[in-house]
Amino acid sequence: MLSPETKSGIAALVRSGFYDQAQLIYLLCEEMYAPGELDPAEVSSTVEAEFLSWKIEKASYPDITDCDRLDLVFAAMKKHGLIALQNAGYTQSDGYDDFVDEYEDSPDKSDIIGYCFYHGQDLERAIHGGGLYFAFGPVDPNEEETKGAEIGHIVREELERVGFEVDWDGTFSNRLHVPNLKWQRQ
Repeated sequence: MLSPETKSGIAALVRSGFYDQAQLIYLLCEEMYAPGELDPAEVSSTVEAEFLSWKIEKASYPDITDCDRLDLVFAAMKKHGLIALQNAGYTQSDGYDDFVDEYEDSPDKSDIIGYCFYHGQDLERAIHGGGLYFAFGPVDPNEEETKGAEIGHIVREELERVGFEVDWDGTFSNRLHVPNLKWQRQ
């Protein structure tokens, strides 16, 4: 029997909009939990039921959701020279590692001035109504104190351009927060 916490986690992962059913079953049965800890058949039926429930919920979503506007923000940040990643790893450290990997694989590093991402824990918080936090910074970690806030201003401007309210003190030492983002990924 799946615990209430596991069922709640499955519901959140489904509604994140980043995984299909097969990916979620693998993620749960092989990565998030030790192999054999969860009954794959029970996980599969729970995931299937959550996808059905989510499909019904999506019928009531507005034509343009906050997630749609968020996609526009991430596309715009890339035009500013940022590596902009959604659902990057599970922690801030994972997200930063994902940025470094993207940077290292980039064919033209000279066009990249920094990064912005939110990670899996941020995503979970957003799904549960806690708004969304954004990590950001310059390519060179030695320039965080001098150029970090410049990257943050780019992120804030793009978020505000599409109508998001942003809480941020203007410094590199604090992440940006969109407190009223309603997570409704189509």
